Amino acid sequence: MTVEADGREMHALVKRLYPICRSITGDGVRRTLDIVGESVPLEISEVPTGTEVLDWTVPREWNIRDAYIKDASGARVVDFAESNLHVVGYSVPVSATMTLDELREHLHTLPGQPGLIPYRTSYYAETWGFCLRENTLATLGDGPYEVLIDSTLADGHLTYGEYVVPGRVADEVLVSCHVCHPSLANDNLAGIAVATRLARRLAETAPWYTYRFLFTPGTIGAITWLARNRERVEQVKHGLVLACAGDSGVLTYKRSRQGNAEIDRVVRYVLRTSGRDHEIVDFSPYGYDERQFCSPGFNLPVGSLTRTPYAGYPEYHTSADDPDFVSPEAMADTLETCWEVTRVLERNRHYLNLSPYGEPQLGRRGLYGSLGGRSDTRQTQMAMLWVLNLSDGEHSLLDIAERSHLPFAAVADAAQALRGAGLVKEWR
Repeated sequence: MTVEADGREMHALVKRLYPICRSITGDGVRRTLDIVGESVPLEISEVPTGTEVLDWTVPREWNIRDAYIKDASGARVVDFAESNLHVVGYSVPVSATMTLDELREHLHTLPGQPGLIPYRTSYYAETWGFCLRENTLATLGDGPYEVLIDSTLADGHLTYGEYVVPGRVADEVLVSCHVCHPSLANDNLAGIAVATRLARRLAETAPWYTYRFLFTPGTIGAITWLARNRERVEQVKHGLVLACAGDSGVLTYKRSRQGNAEIDRVVRYVLRTSGRDHEIVDFSPYGYDERQFCSPGFNLPVGSLTRTPYAGYPEYHTSADDPDFVSPEAMADTLETCWEVTRVLERNRHYLNLSPYGEPQLGRRGLYGSLGGRSDTRQTQMAMLWVLNLSDGEHSLLDIAERSHLPFAAVADAAQALRGAGLVKEWR
């Protein structure tokens, strides 16, 4: 599949998922995972309400069928059927008649963006509310208004999905995205689409690492997964949290808490050598689920890859974050960046020179003669010499590529050729 075709496929998935009302629990999450499961076979976990997960407790499950504010004529001046952002997430059921003054404390707008609907939630405090355009609020009279939120908040489950691409070793690369936001195309759907396509592409290979893809509700989902996998998280050697993956901003990588983990160095290398405009920012305990994976008790080597970061664009958490806001081209670029990162992770090894006293004769081993006529002969020769010189068990191939200013692929190919000739061996 071409890069352009990948972009179109991911954008189509965003458009398909966009109408679904998601939250941290409920049927919207299940429906979303069902659709993702058409592309990759997810293992679904259902964790009951009341389950203790680290310092948290799995909340009651929320589902909603309808909601509106009707004026005296019966017209829906605010309608959940028009946009699921109109209802504050986790709103308790309401059926009442109210004046505008009585209703105002339950209404949320964006005065600075009067044509947009904000996204608001109240997961852990039982209340209710509506989000609407400031322009709509300005047209409302004193009332009375019929107010309905047809929702349920009851014991149920928290739902998340996992997909594992088996590798030749049990060490894992973790790729996580959140599935809890309703109709927000960039802030979660683009990340879901990129993760799904990356998983499919990796499944077509025979990777060295095992790749674990997590599709979880934000915060509580990651915490639940960590609580249920405490004994095996040490297998996670590298990780990425994907979000805001489809807007027109430059790629932004947020380092792990460790700051100089292998994943941090690999992403920095890929972004720098690709020529893409990008930004690298330090870790902070605010943002997406990297802050859960990087909490001090776990301190996993997990960074975050976005385009424009969390809360960094005017459309963030508003109705303007729709499928037209994200592009196939931007999602394809994010996907290719992730793919290039995996290509370096897969081949980054430490080698040991088995003939370290002086430079071994490469010609008699056919390592020079086999290169005749190649346009990159000089580069390949230099890569071999650098690999031989720095294969002391301490320097990785990424170290060698960075120091030599040679492409990582050329260094990795040189190491493979030298290994085949018996001049180096894989050390770790």
